[in-house]
Order: sequence, then C-alpha cells, then structure tokens
Amino acid sequence: MVKTLKANWLSNIRGDLLAGIVVALALVPEAIAFSIIAGVDPKVGLYASFCIAVVIAFVGGRPGMISAATGAMALLMVTLVREHGLEYLLAATLLTGVLQIVAGYLKLGGLMRFVSRSVVTGFVNALAILIFMAQLPELTNVTWHVYAMTAAGLGIIYLFPYLPAVGKLIPSPLVCIVVLTGVAMWFGLDIRTVGDMGELPDTLPVFLWPDVPLNLDTLMIILPYSVGLAVVGLLESMMTATIVDDLTDTTSDRNRECKGQGIANIGSGLLGGMAGCAMIGQSIINIKSGGRTRLSTLTAGVFLLIMVLVLDQWLVQIPMAALVAVMIMVSIGTFSWGSIKNLKEHPLSTNIVMVVTVIVVVATHNLAFGVLAGVLLAALFFANKVGHYMAVTSAYDEDSATRTYRVVGQVFFSSSEKFTESFDFKEALDKVVIDLSRAHFWDITAVAALDKAVIKFRREGAEVEVIGLNEASATIVDRFGVHDKPDAVDQLMGH
Repeated sequence: MVKTLKANWLSNIRGDLLAGIVVALALVPEAIAFSIIAGVDPKVGLYASFCIAVVIAFVGGRPGMISAATGAMALLMVTLVREHGLEYLLAATLLTGVLQIVAGYLKLGGLMRFVSRSVVTGFVNALAILIFMAQLPELTNVTWHVYAMTAAGLGIIYLFPYLPAVGKLIPSPLVCIVVLTGVAMWFGLDIRTVGDMGELPDTLPVFLWPDVPLNLDTLMIILPYSVGLAVVGLLESMMTATIVDDLTDTTSDRNRECKGQGIANIGSGLLGGMAGCAMIGQSIINIKSGGRTRLSTLTAGVFLLIMVLVLDQWLVQIPMAALVAVMIMVSIGTFSWGSIKNLKEHPLSTNIVMVVTVIVVVATHNLAFGVLAGVLLAALFFANKVGHYMAVTSAYDEDSATRTYRVVGQVFFSSSEKFTESFDFKEALDKVVIDLSRAHFWDITAVAALDKAVIKFRREGAEVEVIGLNEASATIVDRFGVHDKPDAVDQLMGH
C-alpha cells in the first residue's frame, strides 16, 4: 500500500509539480476555446477541466495522463446546446459518465488490442496536424510582434534545456510562458492575450443538478449525444493511454481508465461542467515537462482553479503567442517523423491504413471517424492476407479411383470461395477424401463452402469422406453443417 502510494504520488514530486503548472497554463485557453466551440460560457469548460483533472488523478488508470474538456467532445455538443440549452448538456454529461462506467465494468477497454500500430501512428500524426492547424488563427492577420514572440518562444523551448545547471531543472515551456508574458507586459505590446479569449469565472464551482424533466422524452433527447460522447471520449482516452504508455515504457489499466473517465464526467456534470476525456496534447506536454505520476494531473487541475480565481489578473496577461509556441512544440513532438521514412519500408497495406486514418481525421476533425476507418481497413487487409494462406492440393489413386484433397490453412469468409474453386466436381470419381487435418474452419461461411463441396461431389456420384477435422472445426461443422442432414440439403442448394 505504502509502496504503491509512493510510486503513484511521491516518486517525482518536483517534476510533477512543475509539469502540472505548465499543463494548467496550457489548459486555460484550450478550455475557453472548447467552451466557445460548444456554444457555452467559458466557465463551463474551465470548471470541467478543473473537475475532470482532479477526479481522474485519483480514479484514472494511467498516471501522468491529463484529462479535461476537449475539442473532440465539444464538437459533439454543438447541436444539443443550440437546440436544447446548457441544462440538457449537463444531463447528457451525467449520462455519458454512467455509460463509460458501464463500459469499464464490461471490460471494453480491452478492445484497444484490435487497434493496429498503423492506426495509432495515423491517429497521432493526424492529431499533430490538427494541433498545428488550431494555432493558425492566432498567426493569421496579426502584427510582426506575434511572429517574433512565437519564434522567440520556440527558441526558448528548444534551447533552454541546453543551459548548464538550470536547463534540466525547470521545464522550458514554463520558462517560455513566464518570459514572454514579462516581455509583453514590460513593452506594453498590443497583442492577443488569454484575457481576450473570454471572461474568466470568479467563484468556485457549486453543486448543480440539471434542471430538466426526469422522463423518457429527456432520455431520448440526450441518449444519442451521450452515446457519441462516451464512445469518442473512451476512444481518445484509450489512444492517449497507449501513446503515454509508449513514451514512459509503462503500462496502464484500460478498464479502470474507462470507469475513471465516467466518474470524472459525472463529477463535471454535477459542478456545471461539460463532458471531457484524455487530452493527447496536454498529456505529451506533461510527459515532456517531466510529469510522471498522478500528482502532476492533480497539480494541473488544482493550479488551474487557483490561477482562474486568484491569479486571474496575471493570467489574462499571458500572450497567446507564448501558448501557440508551446502547442507548436507539442505538434512537432507528437508527429511520428519516422513514419515518413517508413513509407518506403513498410507494406503498402500498412501505409494505406496510416494515411487513410490521417486523411479522415483531418478532413472530419473527428478522431473517432478516423480510427474507425483505420480499424476497418486494417481488418479488411488482414482478412485478405490470411485468406491467401489457404491452399488445396490433391492426389489421385488409380487403383481405387479415389482423389484425396488436402486443405492447408485458414478457411473463413475471405478464403471460402478459393476453397470451393479448388475442387474439380466434373471429374469421374468413385470416392473423394477431403483431408482437413491441417486446416481450420472459422465461421459459417466456411462451413457452407464445405457443405456445397460435399453435396456437389455426391450429386456427381462420388462417395465423400471428410477426415482430420480438429475439435474446434468439428464443433462448428457439426452445429451448422448440413451435408449430413438430408432435410437441409435441398434448402442449401436452392431447390
């Protein structure tokens, strides 16, 4: 117990505290921007980010991962807020949390094993592109001061770590934000600041039960949105956990993360916040700034609230150029540059999956659509590839007028047609032996192909013997096969 507590909370105190402060600074404009996207007051996103980060620090399954209000979730809320208002959004947030807790108990976090490495790479690259594109409005139609400040910020971020003694002690993104804020205030630069994003709240969040009718009509209104929010939230959280696992060479509890996200969203909804999930950009900022344990996530949430309520007069002075520089650093660090070189080395199917995932995510700005497209493509390519590893050979015994077909490989929906075409049904034979000792039947399509082969041979007057079925294949053939069930033969052959 004590060992676990120390590992999860106290093993990296200085790094976690400093990284949490950097993340909190980056969360402010993001939370405000996502609130604007969703069509709600900025305090809804800020309260959500505070609550989700604090709760997930205790109940999440991935130490060092940052969860808060996100753009992917905000995009799904627009129509609900516009047509029904904030109260229904809060109710949908509560239902989202319940659905995510159920998903955790159903162990749906394990579904991440079906997401291939090429899909994860495409997801990461697409996110890097979206993060960079999100900074472009801050770099469009602005004065030269903004470009100079952004360039200076990037210089600080990448060069400060090389300074002796202090370079490794203080996260360079934090130095970037502090220095550029001081420069902007000292010279009185007329550039866009955090204060221009929207009005910050001046009170603590309070318990707030959604003011909606508790009836079936309300459920029917919020259910479609809650399902979408739950799926996108869990998908983005699971993908983020995978990336942070890779960055830190550690493992995470996916099903606990599902439950934790649900509990955090319920807490957010009860405090007047919107639904959220894990944030890849902020999680990478946290990891690259030295954050590793749950303390960094807790620090980010607590310091966010302190800044908004106590340090607001300083917070509003932070130039957006400083935060743009930090997010550009995140974009550059997130993108898998090795994947470009691997385009020449990896199989074409792998490259197609990665590129399609990137294109769909960037085109729709919806991470779930891109991952779904990538997973489906990867599954199709895999099925096609495995289908090619099925072969049928034959040998003829003249003395007994018997032909023995030997099947090797996997027989399922993708290879069933090739299986059927491998037999010569017009050959005059007394007996046919189908040897399946080196084959495996996976589905009813494969069973139906075996049925047709056996029945066609019998109709040509040959005796057919099927041998060598392994236990699993024999079970599915006995259950769904009809070649030894006369009543079902005519139905199968279409008579």
